[in-house]
Amino acid sequence: MGHYIQGPTKGKVDFLVHEFSAIRTTQPISFSMIPGDKELICVVDNGIFDAAAWCFSEREFDEFTQKSDPRPKRWLLMDSKLVREKLFRDAKNV
Repeated sequence: MGHYIQGPTKGKVDFLVHEFSAIRTTQPISFSMIPGDKELICVVDNGIFDAAAWCFSEREFDEFTQKSDPRPKRWLLMDSKLVREKLFRDAKNV
């Protein structure tokens, strides 16, 4: 698994909504459901910290939607250009 968004240790969903206009959504059924101008972010509650991961491929999506993973997850959609150019400057070829 690859790219994580930095920010506060807890409260990453609210941080991304307020700072980057992320949109709360439900877990998509498939990776193909993600609009072309958006990127899917999965915020995983790890207890003492939140991890906000960019689900940039079908493989990444599959990793975060495994039914065997009991951790609570929240889902966000973010502007694709913002994610690729500002949050992950080193990930332009992803």
